[in-house]
Amino acid sequence: MKKVKLLFGVHMHQPVENFGDAVDEAIELCYGPFFETMRKYSEFKFAVHSSGWLLNEIKTKHPKIFKDIEYLTKKGSIEWVGAGYYEPILSAISSRDRRAQVHKLSSYLKKNLKSTPKGAWLTERVWESSIIPDLTACGLEYVVVDDYHFLSSGFEGEEMDGYYESEEGGEKIALFPISASLRYALPFFSIERSIEAIVNHAKSDESAAIIFDDMEKFGLWPKTHEWVYEKKWLERFLEAVLKDERIETMHYKEYLKTHRSKGLAYLNNTSYFEMGEWSLKSHQNLALESLKKSVGDDYFKNGGVALIKGGIWKNFFIKYHESNHIHKRMTEHSLFQDRLKKDAIESLYKLQTNDVLWHGVFGGLYLPNLRDNAYKYLLEIEASLAKKKPAITFFDIDRDGYEELKVLTKELSILFSSKYGGQLIEFGSLEKLFNWQNTLMRRHEAYHEKILHPTPKIHKASSDEDGIATIHNDEVVVDESLKDELIYDWHPKYSLIDHLCYDAYTLESFKKANFKEVGDFANQPFEFNEAKMEFKREGGVYLEQKYRTSLSKKYSFEEVKLGVTLGIESDFSDKLYYAMEFNLHFAHPHKVLINGENVGDGIVLTHVESIVLEDDFTQKALKITMSKKTTLYAYILNTVSQNESGFELVAQQISLLFSLEFSKSLDLNLSLEVCNV
Repeated sequence: MKKVKLLFGVHMHQPVENFGDAVDEAIELCYGPFFETMRKYSEFKFAVHSSGWLLNEIKTKHPKIFKDIEYLTKKGSIEWVGAGYYEPILSAISSRDRRAQVHKLSSYLKKNLKSTPKGAWLTERVWESSIIPDLTACGLEYVVVDDYHFLSSGFEGEEMDGYYESEEGGEKIALFPISASLRYALPFFSIERSIEAIVNHAKSDESAAIIFDDMEKFGLWPKTHEWVYEKKWLERFLEAVLKDERIETMHYKEYLKTHRSKGLAYLNNTSYFEMGEWSLKSHQNLALESLKKSVGDDYFKNGGVALIKGGIWKNFFIKYHESNHIHKRMTEHSLFQDRLKKDAIESLYKLQTNDVLWHGVFGGLYLPNLRDNAYKYLLEIEASLAKKKPAITFFDIDRDGYEELKVLTKELSILFSSKYGGQLIEFGSLEKLFNWQNTLMRRHEAYHEKILHPTPKIHKASSDEDGIATIHNDEVVVDESLKDELIYDWHPKYSLIDHLCYDAYTLESFKKANFKEVGDFANQPFEFNEAKMEFKREGGVYLEQKYRTSLSKKYSFEEVKLGVTLGIESDFSDKLYYAMEFNLHFAHPHKVLINGENVGDGIVLTHVESIVLEDDFTQKALKITMSKKTTLYAYILNTVSQNESGFELVAQQISLLFSLEFSKSLDLNLSLEVCNV
């Protein structure tokens, strides 16, 4: 009788310092009952990876669960698997930081659980061979990747029942391919079907059925808590495995020692297939989805998988400039970390947490609180470097070929973009560790087509006896009202954006971003004169012909105040409407008051020379002052994003437009100041 070796592993992670309610829910619905159940079946061997932050959160705040974890570790049930402590994408950080993050988690496991990991979990299963020397330098001997990594690199499906060897510069490591079919089977299939799915991997007594997947599937995903615990799927599964003579549970490191490699493998720079889709621009994502459907499942599974694929994970830095900015601000400090103190180094490692840098099924970059946390860690680093005298530098932080002006005062971290109109792209308080310029642009996402053109799902959730649907194939209910929220911006949503229009603006045209722009300043490069602290563009107004127009912005800085002197000169002699756009992020946009008035569905104020935005979260106010009377249009900008439950409307920022008329020339002085409430 053939006997399959079951290598069962689970991965658990929450974004660093995620909302307490979110972590508590995961503890209650998933992590707690999972380890409580596993303790009853300590003879079942399995692997666990946890981000260090989450494991320490459990140890500190949920000692009962940690006792279960300790018990299972001492009994030899759990094999601990390593990775970066704060769950970074290893290929997206430096070699130095990889080793530090991996070593930090390994040291934590050794100190608190007396366990030394030999394997590595890859965050979001993002593979690049360049990480091999760093993993081996940290004492790790194997990595778990997806079978898709192998299939997309030309391997055959029937070869995925063991491990392979790979190398980089002569440093070797073992690669275990996680079975996609088992990931989709457990815990969603019935017990009988789950057991058969495992047994079907047995081609010989050397065969391994390899699964390593998110623990959140076991209780936190929609419908799974009831299925896994209330209906006792997990208990029944463990009992069935332990009773089945065809299955032997085994640790990865044990299998590595007792079984030979299946050969040599070099893998593509890739993650799982869906990640490759998500990293593409929306039209490319839709084209890939259409191509995959057109060739059919059989062709794709039997060869097309090696030819039809999406982008690489780092494409997210191209797809989302907001993600790229956070990442490149991190790499800036990573390169010069020798100047940082211990606490700032820890903030750097927290800043490397992956969740905020990408977006797929889960909120990720679209979640303001995750971006707020990232900027909190960034500003902790900046605060450690701030001096009494402002530090001013001009260099290409974003690695996009255009320089940014960075000003670090005693109280503020400020950045301007030369690529985009000398605009304000970062406005962070070193006191409150909050970036009011943490904004997001409204983009077309491929999944918006499900809202714009809903189609009935072919798949239906299985019956309770047979299993439940996963979030990848469960039916999603679409709220028709979301269609009206699908508005797309044609320029990044920074601040100090210069607009020129022949017709007057309206609140509606501002909301929908469909006013007719006649200038070329809102999304074009400006030249920077460092001696004058001035951004300037020789551009034009376009009305039947081009009218030469120049626009300049000179900046001045105080501890908590930014001053701007704006000048426009145009050959167009008729009346134009100039508008300066601000986009300011707040933790609670709906609670912000503008001159004592709630923004609500939008407000219009006339003859405005100054406004005060009161922020309940930071207990600060932002004061914007103009030297001329303007008309103010303001609204709360929402995005429509996808999550594990369907779609959600997220308030990202307050957008403001200050408009006034002029002819031929305009001089305007304004300031942005942080005040106490």
